[in-house]
Amino acid sequence: MAATQYYVASSIDGYIATADGNLDWLLQFNGFEGFAESYDPFLAGVGAVIMGADTYRFLLATNEPWPYPALPAWVFSHQDLPPFDDGTISYVRGSIEAVHAAALEAAAGRNIWMVGGGNLAAQFFAAGLLDELLLTIVPVLLGSGKPLLPLAGPTFPLELRSERRLGSGVVELAYALR
Repeated sequence: MAATQYYVASSIDGYIATADGNLDWLLQFNGFEGFAESYDPFLAGVGAVIMGADTYRFLLATNEPWPYPALPAWVFSHQDLPPFDDGTISYVRGSIEAVHAAALEAAAGRNIWMVGGGNLAAQFFAAGLLDELLLTIVPVLLGSGKPLLPLAGPTFPLELRSERRLGSGVVELAYALR
């Protein structure tokens, strides 16, 4: 059965970006040992992506091609955004349930990836639409920034499904969220 997965990296203290959205602290770890062996099979199981406007703007700012050309994508935004040249991207507002249903259908039995965006992932979690947290913890402390999953209060105890130590002190954890 397809899962909706929040696959994300965070600092040890639980931030996915600095307050201004900077990811230099994370990008210094590009290419660490074990990353490709983890990321490539994960991505092969993805059939659709969902992200927020901040993540989309970050991807635009890299001046690289759209990183998910073979996958249908939904971008939540309250503003008009410049398009990428390639990719099947829908710019959406409103109901996360309707977008989730459309993404599930488009994914055709494969998984949905919540790409970045703790605020959007928190909305999906609160609505009971997020199945897994695939968390890569990077050995950096930020002290403040954009939180991993900004929720209104504590969650139920999460079920740890797997853990794996990768190179450069990076740890990968997989939690069931339902």
